[in-house]
Amino acid sequence: MAEQQGTDGSGAELDLLVWDAPNIDMTLSTILGSRPSPASRPRFDAIARWFLSGAGDREVEGCVFTNVQPSSAVTMRGWIEALRNFGYAVFARPKLQADDDVDADMLQHIATRQETHRLRRLVVASGDGRNFHQPLEALARAGVHCTVLSFSEVAGYAQESELIEFVDLEDVPGAFQMPLGRTRLTSLPPGGGWFRPTRPMRALLEEAPVAPTGITTHASVTAHVDLSEAGTEVGVTVTPATSVTPVTPVAAVPQPGLNGRPAAPRPLPARAEP
Repeated sequence: MAEQQGTDGSGAELDLLVWDAPNIDMTLSTILGSRPSPASRPRFDAIARWFLSGAGDREVEGCVFTNVQPSSAVTMRGWIEALRNFGYAVFARPKLQADDDVDADMLQHIATRQETHRLRRLVVASGDGRNFHQPLEALARAGVHCTVLSFSEVAGYAQESELIEFVDLEDVPGAFQMPLGRTRLTSLPPGGGWFRPTRPMRALLEEAPVAPTGITTHASVTAHVDLSEAGTEVGVTVTPATSVTPVTPVAAVPQPGLNGRPAAPRPLPARAEP
């Protein structure tokens, strides 16, 4: 039987959950300061139960969108099969280029479900406001209940929106086997709380030193700094490695002297022979 079209209101009512696996995994790593362990990864069965609790008798669909590195295809197979066993459909895109993301695929699937069903509730598990902010607010204005499921540290666009509901992933019952050890600005204890560093301070010693103030470190940028009282202008060319290559000094343009007469240019200081 062909699917009914939902654009005219004749399709079945649907609650849709789309999960941005690369974004959630990257955000979780940032929050924890390290790669998540099995105990600190979200439990998709608990996420599914939470999602179902708000669906009533409507149809439901949960979809996980992920990238697959060629080197990790074998190890990800078990995870994908577990998701399917929990009732999720999985869309996998090979990660061959840096821009091989799944955001456009997620938006396309949402648009498809708008055509085939009457979309009543949409849950987007992603902190990516650049791609989802405006589409979600447009759907909310059209009558779709839109929820962003992510972490408060990154999903500011949803927390500030008057049209989008925000749910912190750690607030979903049973989503994690143990607390993540976060300190959230939105729920600070009365006595205050600590924000742990995301990496050791000594890691700074492994980085290139910061250039002095006033020197631009971007590639192919030329800066001009006034280094003398006489107004002599010295050009410096900054390379990607922040080295500075002096350029031959150029005498400044003579400035007006007393009585409006041009003052004689001051001679450049003699350069010491090597």
